[in-house]
Amino acid sequence: QVQLVESGGGLVQAGGSLRLSCAASGRTFSSYAMGWFRQAPAKEREFVAAISRRGGSSYYAASVKGRFTISRDNAKNTVYLQMNSLKFEDTAVYYCARDRGGTYAYTSIEEYDSWGQGTQVTVSS
Repeated sequence: QVQLVESGGGLVQAGGSLRLSCAASGRTFSSYAMGWFRQAPAKEREFVAAISRRGGSSYYAASVKGRFTISRDNAKNTVYLQMNSLKFEDTAVYYCARDRGGTYAYTSIEEYDSWGQGTQVTVSS
C-alpha cells in the first residue's frame, strides 16, 4: 500500500500563496494519476485538481481554475499544488490521493484508493 505524506500547509493572508507537496512511497508513482481534494469544516470533501500519470493533462475545479496549478515530479515521487491568490473560502484540510485507475472521473472521490493524512491551509481575511 502506498504512503502519501502532504506538507506545506499553513496560515496565509488572503491574496497570498502556498505550495503544497505530497510525497509518495514506492516505485510505481509514475503509473498513477494523482489528485488533490480538500475538506472544510462541516462540509464534504471536494475535488480540487488532478494530474495524469506523466503530467501532460491536468484538471481543476471551477473554484480554483486560474489560481491553482497542479504539477508532479516523477523522479521525486512528488505531486505539488501551487496555490495563488488565496481566498478565505480556500481554508480547508487538503489531501492528496492516488488514482485507482478505475472508471470514475478524476473529480470523483471513488476514483482514488489511497489518501494522505492531510495538511491544514488557513487563509485569513
